[in-house]
Amino acid sequence: MQLGRAGRGQSASRELATCAILRDGMSRAYDVVVVGAGPSGMTAAYRAARTGRHVLILDRMNPPGRKLRLAGGGRCNVLPRSVDPSVYVTDSSRHTLKKILLSWPLPEVRAFLSRDLGLRLYEERKTGRVFPVGGGEEVQRRFLAALGRAGAELRTRKTVERVLTSVPAVVLRNGETISAAAIVLATGGRSYPKTGSDGMGFEIARGLGHHLVEPYRALVALRGGPPTHHRLAGLSIPVTLSVGSGRPRTQSTGDFLFTHRGYSGPAVLDVSHHAARAAQAGEPLKIEVAWNGLSPEAWEARLAPSGKTVAGWLKAFLPDRLVDLLLGELDLREARLATLQRADRIRLIMALGAYPLPWSACGGWNEAEVTGGGVSLGDLDPRTLESQVVRGLYLCGEVLDAFGPVGGTNLLWAFVTGKVAGDAAAETVHAST
Repeated sequence: MQLGRAGRGQSASRELATCAILRDGMSRAYDVVVVGAGPSGMTAAYRAARTGRHVLILDRMNPPGRKLRLAGGGRCNVLPRSVDPSVYVTDSSRHTLKKILLSWPLPEVRAFLSRDLGLRLYEERKTGRVFPVGGGEEVQRRFLAALGRAGAELRTRKTVERVLTSVPAVVLRNGETISAAAIVLATGGRSYPKTGSDGMGFEIARGLGHHLVEPYRALVALRGGPPTHHRLAGLSIPVTLSVGSGRPRTQSTGDFLFTHRGYSGPAVLDVSHHAARAAQAGEPLKIEVAWNGLSPEAWEARLAPSGKTVAGWLKAFLPDRLVDLLLGELDLREARLATLQRADRIRLIMALGAYPLPWSACGGWNEAEVTGGGVSLGDLDPRTLESQVVRGLYLCGEVLDAFGPVGGTNLLWAFVTGKVAGDAAAETVHAST
């Protein structure tokens, strides 16, 4: 699939280089080869191609960028309201993560989306998150058009199986070998495998000698709970979730959603990686729910003796169906506040402010919005994202050990790391000529 080539009046030397045959029999046709045409790969390819470099993008899907169309249910929250490196999760150096993330200021990223891609952006009034008019489908279309204008070449239905370090070069599943001055590995993670991200990039990186944090599911729904919980499917309520038993505990505040198979919503998704890693290690993990985000102490302060039933009092604060569920589990449906025994009062307060969530598993890779883990940031030069294991190889996006919570943080990471890798790869070509 040819997107178009800019500057067809290339110098004779470029044409000769394009057709030259290297000693090992590989044709040197490209300055930069980008493996993966997701948001980070397309950003990297665009940034390199706009400098006049001869760029090839390889992707196994046709058309590529399908995950953009799925993001946010199709709305595609492209950017967060602000940048906060502390909300990202990594096993690598947090200082390195911060240095990378802040290397491209948020206003400049937004200008890139508006000016270079031509997207019309708007902020959601309640959250301040940034969305594109036309959703993820429009982002995908605009990216491909921008790549064409920049002169990048896109080849789809191409699977890269290996990266050779001596040239460097990539080897396709069909046996074809393509060499370049620089290679950008932007293969994504393992989430949403139907979009083409099957984890192959992790195996390529591991085979080259990179250190990997074992990939795990993140931003994924939890499964479990009794049938009485599943019958509340569709019910959403604000909560604060507390994870683990130590102090301080990880907390997440936001909407909580009952589903037919368990629990979801932003609050659940933002702590789900803890559950995924605990399940991966075969260890139990306690997750407690504070309904309406109120602690046991806050609920106790509201619980004053009166002539009301417990159910009547509680339905002023919580949805009727949730009240019926909780009081049914406590066997307090007929209880009255004035005659509530101390032991029952304590049980009620704990069920409202520290309810033990009966989760049993995480959703699969086909449900996880992002992948946690990946190539250690310590293996990269944070200024360029060039591998310190393989010269001429750059890595970006979800293949790296970093992800953020819901709300545009992961697309921001994709854009920033793609920009850093693409700019540096183009400079490598310049330095080698």
